[in-house]
Amino acid sequence: MTDNDPGHSLKSVLRQDLPASIVVFLVALPLSLGVALASGAPVVAGLIAAAVGGVVAGLLGGSSIQVSGPTASLAVVVAGAVQQFGWAAMCFITVGAGLLQILFGLSRIARAALGIAPVVVHAMLAGIGVIIALQQVHVLLGGTTVSSPWASIVALPNQVMSVHKGDLFVGLLVIAILIGWQYLPRRVRVVPGPLVAVVVATVISLVLPLTVDRVRLDGSLIDGIGLPALPHGGWVPIALTMLTVALIASVETLLSAVAVDKMRPGQRTDFDRELLGQGAANMASGTLGGLPIAAVIVRSITNANAGARSRAATVLHGCWILVFAIALVGLVRQIPTAALAGLLVLIGVQLVKLAHIKRARRTGDIYVYLVTVVAVVSLNLLQGMVIGLIASFALLLWRVVKFTIAAAPRPDGTWLVRIDGPCTFLAVPRLTSELAKVPAGVDVTVELSVDFLDHAACELLSEWADARESGGGTVDFVELGTARMARAHDGPPEYGHARKAVDEAIRPWRRSGGVDPIAAGIAAYHRGHAHLMRPHLAGLRHRPDADTFFLTCADARIVPNVITNSGPGDLFTVRNVGNLVPVGGSDVSVEAALIYALDKLDVRAVVVCGHSGCGAMEALYGQVQAGPGLDDWLAHAAPTLAEFRAGHPVAEAARRAGFGPVDQLGMVNVARQVQTLMDYPAVRGGIEERGVVVSGLFFDLATARVIEVTTDGIAEFDDSHRRVAAEPV
Repeated sequence: MTDNDPGHSLKSVLRQDLPASIVVFLVALPLSLGVALASGAPVVAGLIAAAVGGVVAGLLGGSSIQVSGPTASLAVVVAGAVQQFGWAAMCFITVGAGLLQILFGLSRIARAALGIAPVVVHAMLAGIGVIIALQQVHVLLGGTTVSSPWASIVALPNQVMSVHKGDLFVGLLVIAILIGWQYLPRRVRVVPGPLVAVVVATVISLVLPLTVDRVRLDGSLIDGIGLPALPHGGWVPIALTMLTVALIASVETLLSAVAVDKMRPGQRTDFDRELLGQGAANMASGTLGGLPIAAVIVRSITNANAGARSRAATVLHGCWILVFAIALVGLVRQIPTAALAGLLVLIGVQLVKLAHIKRARRTGDIYVYLVTVVAVVSLNLLQGMVIGLIASFALLLWRVVKFTIAAAPRPDGTWLVRIDGPCTFLAVPRLTSELAKVPAGVDVTVELSVDFLDHAACELLSEWADARESGGGTVDFVELGTARMARAHDGPPEYGHARKAVDEAIRPWRRSGGVDPIAAGIAAYHRGHAHLMRPHLAGLRHRPDADTFFLTCADARIVPNVITNSGPGDLFTVRNVGNLVPVGGSDVSVEAALIYALDKLDVRAVVVCGHSGCGAMEALYGQVQAGPGLDDWLAHAAPTLAEFRAGHPVAEAARRAGFGPVDQLGMVNVARQVQTLMDYPAVRGGIEERGVVVSGLFFDLATARVIEVTTDGIAEFDDSHRRVAAEPV
């Protein structure tokens, strides 16, 4: 149930959203204070941003579950901007970033942000985590944050030598509680770990004789409200900072929305509306003197896990922060800064996820990850993200144009040339070099496993083949990919599509004026499949090894090897009109084939396969006089018609499954022929001696599905080889 559901009531808010809002409030409170500390902003700015994010973004955003507020991913940008422009100017930048987000939402480009390579996002967050950890470790040791990561590293030895033991103790205590909290029972972990860690550290710092720095907060949230001011200096760095804040906040918000949607499959975020809500919230937060905001994945997942069902939970959590910041501001002044620093150090370390590094290494993106992390840490967030995108695009380009070719002799004296990957003008030098290795006069097979073939590469291959053939050799092209040499000369090059390859495999010819479909099909077979079948068929030349006798209709729409996914030599196929088994010696063709399959080929399965829309069954059902020959043949199906009219159980099962009378008759005919075969002496002997299995199938042309037909019902096959949806009677 969502807030748009008419059934959503005050009772649901009280039972589900209210408790969830309290849980999220308890998580958001210490994190908001910590982000403000890491940003170099007034502490109250974190509370303002959290309240505005809950109320404004919660009401206007496109997600009913997502929770917004100050986020660690923006702390690095804000800290740099505060040092460069001042806090009031940073508030102006936040307003401008919010305006940009509104423009993003109105332009409906939200989904484009989801196209950013995940490895770049993960590396960007890891770089932010490194920066936060390096900065806050100084506060943890009793010092102050340093301007840059490199300066933090350089100043760290001196800070260690002048450590404040009280601050270090409090910070390490917070880290220890947070690490140990995840191992406690679930019912205990209902209380948020960050809140417990900060409260315990604060109480201990007040009880024990410790000297620690505490949060400096002058006045309440109302006292901290301040209007933004126009920054002084060049507008280019200001515009870049606005763009950086807007981009990072938007990307983090959209990625959080995707994660929340996965947790709640029934709800989908309106991404464009979410950016509009985030933009409005940032404009409000900057105007009131708050930090920039974004959707925070930790709070959003906490909200969802706590049972939130509507926007009420998000909005209420913002209200609780507002009440706390106004009425209980004295409690905030008791919190040691080292406690918040310990919280932030752990958050920073956790942003560098080992799972992301392993995935990047497994997928071959590890260099993009490392380049992005180094760029973010050594330069700045926007430049690091741009460098990461350039690196990911370069890797993509390299993968797209990656090309391999290998020429080698085969045991029979011929040569095989394998070409894999996009075959373009960039590959011409390597093509020329590798093709030159093939000796003159030998027969060559060229395997083209390519999905893109441009004119330059195609022309080189064609000229090379013509030159070899004029010298007495032969060149066979085997096109295993979707690109075709024949099409390369007719128009601009295009990427092949797997669908084209499937179409050609099922029906390699097209009916068109002046073209022999059989000749065209044979040519396509020689170019595309003969090379693959040659080794398999060579082993079958003197060893027929069919495992199934397959009796089916002569209808051209039935392709036994396709619907059974079988290969050459698997099926011993017999086809006739109506897939009938004549009895009484009136026609011995089916009998001869059956005896050969059982005695000579030692088949272990006998199958009868009918199909929907069968012309023979239509003629039988309508008692149509088809003329000499065909009438005599359909007379073999007279017992089928009699059993159908008598109410055969298969007909009833087919009727319940939605099939019409003709198809019901076709299924009864399959069941009848199966029974006839089971009564046949040679088949009965095979069943008793070798366990031969006799079964019936029915191919529904409308759905392209195969249905099993038994003597008393029907059943469908699922994708795991099991029969499902049985309809026995």
